[in-house]
Amino acid sequence: MNTDTQIKSSVMASVLALAAVIGTGCTSTGTGRCVGSTAGASMSAVGSQEKVLVNTDSHGLAIQGYDPVAYFTDKKPVKGSDQLRSTYMGAVYQFSTAEHKQQFDGAPERYAPQFGGYCAYAASINRISPIDPTYWEVVDGRLLLQHNQKAWDLWHKEASGNLAKADTNWPGLVDRNGAPARQLINLDASGVALGGYDPVAYFTDGKPMKGEASLSRMYQGATYWFTNKEHKDAFESDPAKYIPEFGGFCGYAASINKVSPINPEIWQIVGGKLVLQHTPKAFDLFNADVPKNYARAQKNWPGLSVKRCGM
Repeated sequence: MNTDTQIKSSVMASVLALAAVIGTGCTSTGTGRCVGSTAGASMSAVGSQEKVLVNTDSHGLAIQGYDPVAYFTDKKPVKGSDQLRSTYMGAVYQFSTAEHKQQFDGAPERYAPQFGGYCAYAASINRISPIDPTYWEVVDGRLLLQHNQKAWDLWHKEASGNLAKADTNWPGLVDRNGAPARQLINLDASGVALGGYDPVAYFTDGKPMKGEASLSRMYQGATYWFTNKEHKDAFESDPAKYIPEFGGFCGYAASINKVSPINPEIWQIVGGKLVLQHTPKAFDLFNADVPKNYARAQKNWPGLSVKRCGM
C-alpha cells in the first residue's frame, strides 16, 4: 500500500468513526478489563452468570498473593509466587511451593478462605470489607481473615457467635453484592474505575466529584476512590448500591448492544442505579425512552460481557 492510499484509508477510518459517534452518540470500541476467571468455577456459574463474591484485585488475585495453604501447613502468612498459580471460583491463588499448589488443586474448598476472602468480622455484621492477610486464624479447619486489629478484637469478643452470624449473613451478601465469575469492567491502566470519581457522591451529593487515591476501596477487582471517609464507609456497607451499571460503560451503548467508554460527568440515577453515558448525544438518545432503553441495556449487558471476555 502506498503512502497516499494509507493516508486515505486513515482518513476514511476517522470519518467512519466520527459518523458512528454522531449517529449513536457512542463509539463501539470501549476499553476495559475482564476481571476474574471462569477456571475453577462451575459450568452452571459460567453459563447462567451465577453470582460469586470473592475478594480479588484488578488482576483477579486473591489474598493479595499470599499462599492459602501456608496458613494451614506453615502456620503463618507466606507470599506466593506468580510462577505457581491456580484458579478457583473466579479467583487466582498463588503458592510458595509446588507441594502447596498440589494440595490446593486436590481440595481447593478446604484451603480457600471463608467468606470469599473478605473480613470475617465484617460478614458477621452483614458487610463486606477488605483484609490484611497478616490477621488470620484457622478455626475448625476454616481459614478466617480480618481487616485489621480492631476487627480482630471485635471478632474475638464473641468468636463463636460471630462465626455463626457470618455464616448466616454470607448467602445474602453474595446475593446482593456478587457478580459473574468473570466480567467486563471499565478500568484505567491502574485498575481505577470511574476515572477516579467517587461513586457515592452521585447519590449523596447529586453531582460528580473526584475522589482521592488515599481514600480507596476495591470491589469486584475494581478500585474506587472517595472524597471522604463517610462515602468510603457507605460504599463498604453496600457496594452493589453504588457501583455503576453495565460495568461502568455507556448505558445507551449497551442498549444498542455495544460497549463504549463514558464521560463520568454525564450521568443519571435510574431505578436507584448509577448509569453513565459517553456523550450528550448518547444521554439524549437514552432519555428519549428511559424504561425501554434501560431494559434493553440490562438484557444486552451479560452477553456483551461474555463476548468481550471470551467466555
